[in-house]
Amino acid sequence: MGRAYQNRKLSMAKTAGQKTKVYSKYGKEIYVLAKNGGVDPDGNLSLRRTIEKAKKDQVPTHVIEKALEKATGVGGEDYVESRYEGFGPGNCMVIIDCLTDNGNRTIKDVRQCFTKTYSKIGSSGTVSHMFDHQAVFAFKGEDDETVLENLMMADIDVTDVELEDGIITVYAPHTEFFKLKTEFAENMADVELEVEEITWVPQTYTEISGEDDLANFEKFINMLEDCDDVQNIYHNAELPEEE
Repeated sequence: MGRAYQNRKLSMAKTAGQKTKVYSKYGKEIYVLAKNGGVDPDGNLSLRRTIEKAKKDQVPTHVIEKALEKATGVGGEDYVESRYEGFGPGNCMVIIDCLTDNGNRTIKDVRQCFTKTYSKIGSSGTVSHMFDHQAVFAFKGEDDETVLENLMMADIDVTDVELEDGIITVYAPHTEFFKLKTEFAENMADVELEVEEITWVPQTYTEISGEDDLANFEKFINMLEDCDDVQNIYHNAELPEEE
């Protein structure tokens, strides 16, 4: 699971247009979390995690502050969470999380991504039972046994610790995220975290190898990322390593 997780193809915001979309998605998520749970990150752990992640992804401070300021006002947009599941190109499993103020528009846009890449959208629960909702931390290292021992001594419920190609990956239930983060900050301060997130981790992987499937998979992901309402995309596709 470790190698496949580390090698999954992540989209990078390389152009100004892509960066604007990333900023917009973070701004929307921060606004919703602050609106629903309060603007103080110390009292709203989900908000704190998202702000930290936004800063790590180089979202400008003014974008974050504007979203928080907007959340303190009266009225504003009424966003709701929606999740779509299905089978993408090559029969890989896909979970798509959205924030929307128009459910009809969102389902139409998401369904089109499936249709135009010969994929199949399913109903709620179609594939999510094949994923685990996990906190994932990854960093360079070689001594996975000591890491596991330290985390267990700290009374953290660790699902798995893997070592592969000089990368240690720690998996734990998503509810353990802040306990893990605190442990790394206080007792493993020399560790530079390359991944720290709550995500859906697939229990199995589907290799995408055919030329048509690879092309359709790239098109599928790009189309989803172009949808304004799509916040996060999770999949179990294992792609060929780039040479």
